[in-house]
This record gives sequence, C-alpha cells and structure tokens, in this order.
Amino acid sequence: MRIIIAGAGEVGTHLAKMLSNENHEIILIDTDEERLKPVSSTMDVLTYVGSVTSINTLRELLKKKTDLFIAITHLEDTNITASILAKRLGALKTIARIDNLDYLEHSTVEFFRSLGIDSLIYPELIAAREVLSLLHETGTTDFMEFCGGKLAMYVQKLDQNAPIIDKSLIDLAATTNIEKFRAVAIKRNDITIIPRGSEVFRVGDLVFIFSTIDGIDEMMITSGKENFEAKSVMILGGSRIGKHVALYLQNKSQVKLIDSDLLKCEALSDVLENTLIINGDCRDADLLQQEGIAHMDAFVAVTGNSETNVLSCLLAKKLGVKKTIAEVENMEYINLAENIGIDTIINKKIAAASRIFRHTTNPNVTQVKYMTGTEAEVIEFNVPENARITRGTLRSLEFPVNSIVGGGTRNGVPFIATGDTIIMPDDRIVVFTLPSAYDRVSKFFS
Repeated sequence: MRIIIAGAGEVGTHLAKMLSNENHEIILIDTDEERLKPVSSTMDVLTYVGSVTSINTLRELLKKKTDLFIAITHLEDTNITASILAKRLGALKTIARIDNLDYLEHSTVEFFRSLGIDSLIYPELIAAREVLSLLHETGTTDFMEFCGGKLAMYVQKLDQNAPIIDKSLIDLAATTNIEKFRAVAIKRNDITIIPRGSEVFRVGDLVFIFSTIDGIDEMMITSGKENFEAKSVMILGGSRIGKHVALYLQNKSQVKLIDSDLLKCEALSDVLENTLIINGDCRDADLLQQEGIAHMDAFVAVTGNSETNVLSCLLAKKLGVKKTIAEVENMEYINLAENIGIDTIINKKIAAASRIFRHTTNPNVTQVKYMTGTEAEVIEFNVPENARITRGTLRSLEFPVNSIVGGGTRNGVPFIATGDTIIMPDDRIVVFTLPSAYDRVSKFFS
C-alpha cells in the first residue's frame, strides 16, 4: 500500500515506524524539518517538508495512487481539513485524529463520511478505554476481548506463588482443561517466544493466555491471580485520559483526581461532579500519602511525564495499592517499568497505531492489538472460503513458527485451538504473531 501520514509527532512517527516494517510505501509530511530528520535517517520512510493543508503539496503527493491518508497532527481542525482535501484529490481512504468526543456520535461520524473522512481516531479516548478495561479485569497485566467478547487474551506476570512455576506446558495440559484456555506466548528477559510443550514457566515470566469466558476462573487460579472490584481509584493527572477515566468511574467508584494546574482543576470540577479534584504537585509523595493513596484499590498515573507516572506508581505499589497503571510514552522506559513492579503500562501511540493498523492489512482482518513492551501483534481474522488455513489440522498445515492460533468462534461458539483443530470457513480466528511471521500468516487467510 501507498500510505501518507500527515504529522510527524509522537503518534505519527511511531505509526510510520510500524508501517515501514510491513513493506508499505510510507510518506511522512510535516512543516518542521527537524522532526523529519531522525525519521529519514533511521527508517525506510520518505519525508516531505510542507503544510499538510496545502493544496499544492497534497496535489503533488497524491499524483500517484494513494491507498490511505492519515492526518494525525496535534491540531484537530488541521487533521479534518487535510483529510477532506486529500479525499477530494484522490486518496482512497482517509483517517483523521480528533480530540472532540462529540465527533464520535453516530450521526456526526456519518456527516464526516459525507465530507470524505472515512474514519475518526481519538488516541486519548482509546487509551482511556484500555485503562477502564484493565480496572474491570484487575487480575491481569493486559487484557483484550476478541470475537465479540466470547474470547479474551490475558497477560499474566508470574510471581513465586504462581502454581505453574517450574511446570511445563505439557504439565499444564495434563492438569487443566485445555479446551477453556491456552498459553500462547511468554515474554522473558525482553524476548517474546512462542513456547513449545517442553517450555517451563519461570518467576517473572509474562504469559499471554487466550481464554473462553468459562475458563477465566480456572485460568486465574492457575496463574495465581484474582480479580477484585476497584471501589476506590486515585488518578494522577487531569489529562484527557485522566478526565475520561474519571468521567466513567465517578458514578461507580470513589474517585480522586490530582493535577498541578489550577485552571485545569477548575475546568475539570465543572465536568466531574462526583470526582474529588485536588490541586497539587503530582510529584509530591507527602501529598499523595495525605490524600490516602495507601487505601486505594487502584492507582492510575496519566500525567504528561513518564518519569512521574512510573515513580508515583512505584510509591503506590510500595504503600499497598493492589493495581497500578502508568502511562509511559517513552518507548525505552516500557520494559524498565514492567520489570520494576508496575502492574500495567499503557501507551497511547501503540493504542492508536493498533486501531489504525487494521486499515492497512489483509481485508479479512477485523481487529488488531499491538502488545505494549513487545513487537507482537494479536490479530483477529474472518476466515474466507477456500483459505489455506482450512485445508487440514493446524499441525498438518505447518503454520509459521513465530505465530500461533489461540482460538476463535464458530457459529458464535468460542473454542481454544490445538494442533488437532481444523479451521472452517466463516470462523473468526485470533492469531498471536511476531512481525517476522506476519506476511506468511496473512497468506493463510487469503
């Protein structure tokens, strides 16, 4: 595909890097030449200095057939204008980044489609929804539903009390119901591996597990985790992510939100009627303790500073908070933050990129999840007639080594895949794959 990305900010640059690894032709536009220099020197991406709303610039870039135009600058009106112009000048599909929740209402989305914008994306809202799902599934490090919620992927960090420590996958299969859940990958020492039967679980492993709804309780017991209800939540940072999380939680839980900007606190207090808004220094440990951080069920740090988020979560964990979630936008900090005890890391660049990425892949892809802290992708496919994946058992098909079918649904009924599973047309299938195997995996669903 030929893809133009308008805006070389954090999200745009990360997206360009991801897509450049998938053999697409990528052009990144920005008015700031300094932003583009590190991209052109380190990635297989073409860069162009110019205004993303300039008709002459867009006309020049859109002379060649362009499959996808993504406007992802920090300015909402710029993104909307650029996407409308790009569509009129020949882009086949357009995506615009927004920061107005009202624009996501159904009637408004249809209005934007009539103008030429095929899809709207709100990175902070996507990240906020990830936080909310993690506060609902408190016993897991990461979580995502597939196949209409009938199958889910859980990520569990194993501690020394986990019953499966020093046991192999073969041992696990002998003592648990493999029809309900299955471990499909392990991240160990910053390396993600697809385990075979003899692989032994170790303390500190991050295990990726697919489970049906019926298998959740047993899966939690096996990994030594448990879900609990987060009745009290402290949010550090009145960012858009913090605001959306508080807005949803405030009528269900006791919510406190702390921010150092007085004007922002005053504005938030008008919107968050059932949230206690506190104006104070987010880095002040004494303030956090005075406001009862030790008595909170969950602590969510979403300030604009990754270091503040990481350090405050470490303090919360030390004081006994059961669940800590930190927004970490510095990519090099993610593995460090995971390894020093923070329960969950969110990253809005990765969250937004996952949402956009499905527009660039096999047409049978219905959902994509990029895993924070790894290069792995979890992809949901609709299986077409005569697809290669349907021509025998998974074991006999020699599915790519660095990938694995976790499970899926057939006629709405969920199942966990094994080597003896035969995939049928119209099944919805979820695959865990490393980038090295993606192209070969995609061919199985063509």
